[in-house]
Amino acid sequence: MTGAADARFMALALTLGRRGMGRVWPNPAVGCVIVSESRVIGRGWTADGGRPHAETQALAQAGSAARGATAYVTLEPCSHHGKTPPCADALIAAGVARVVIATGDPDARVSGQGIANLRSAGIAVTTGVCEASARIDHAGFLLRVTASRPFLTLKLASSFDGRIATAKGESQWITGPQARRAVHAMRAFHDAVMIGAGTARADDPTLTVRDMGVTRQPVRVVVSRKLDLPNDCALVRSLDVAPLWLCHGPDASDAEVDAWEKRGARLIECSAQVQADDVMTQLAAAGLTRVLCEGGGSLAASLLQADVVDRLVGFSAGLALGAEGTPAIGAMGLEKLADTPRFSLSNHTRVGDDLMHIWQRR
Repeated sequence: MTGAADARFMALALTLGRRGMGRVWPNPAVGCVIVSESRVIGRGWTADGGRPHAETQALAQAGSAARGATAYVTLEPCSHHGKTPPCADALIAAGVARVVIATGDPDARVSGQGIANLRSAGIAVTTGVCEASARIDHAGFLLRVTASRPFLTLKLASSFDGRIATAKGESQWITGPQARRAVHAMRAFHDAVMIGAGTARADDPTLTVRDMGVTRQPVRVVVSRKLDLPNDCALVRSLDVAPLWLCHGPDASDAEVDAWEKRGARLIECSAQVQADDVMTQLAAAGLTRVLCEGGGSLAASLLQADVVDRLVGFSAGLALGAEGTPAIGAMGLEKLADTPRFSLSNHTRVGDDLMHIWQRR
């Protein structure tokens, strides 16, 4: 295979892997393509819930034709026995002649061992093909393993002057229907959607993906130090549709904790002030790899201050609410520009009558 052919088939594997985003945590959303004589004979991606893995699905589709073929995998094949046998062993048993891997797996149970096992079996291994793209796709999984936190997208929909509500709290709707539909699509590609208690009380959102044919809903996460949330809110009424996790502090009363657990929510106790970095650590420990935060301002500020935001997505509308409106981001206590978190613009596009702009962590 030429380098161009390797890149082309790996690009296909990456595209397949993205189908699992938001649906496979705590596992990575891996894609795999089996190629023989420049023809795709098998393809797969991590199934909902994390199993079966991409390699075993692609090999099952290829059947006996996999012998002597090349496998393109977006992440180093696992080499440990978990709830399923190692994918490296499955590739060896199938008799593939070559495995092309986009990027390595830093999990201590794998971390080069999958590659070593393949080579020990006489299989040619090529690594680093489309690695930059793969590391972007697998950022949530990689961060969970190496930094004990999920990949975090902070989404803000605001007026031209950066306000998310009028002085009296009116916020529906600042942006248009196309922008709101784009947000639903974003939710579908994340493991969880997170908001603060203030947003939960003010907007009474459901935080589900609607009108997009999605069968697996993201977890709804609410950060509420004292669990001071309405017990009949939309999040509770939709517990049969999507799970609800509540991140609270140790000062939340036992009665409130017990009441919320009886309603069906999962309770996660965090540090005394429910600090943003600890919330992220707790969510990673619970298995989440990709989290979309949709506000409000205080939570957004705390996440930025804790330096745990990986991507900013802004939807800016063509209206101004003035200084008395509610700012999109709360107070951060910054005195010097040098101390402010910086992001690089990666994309901008018109969505209906609004502007969507995406910024990546530098």
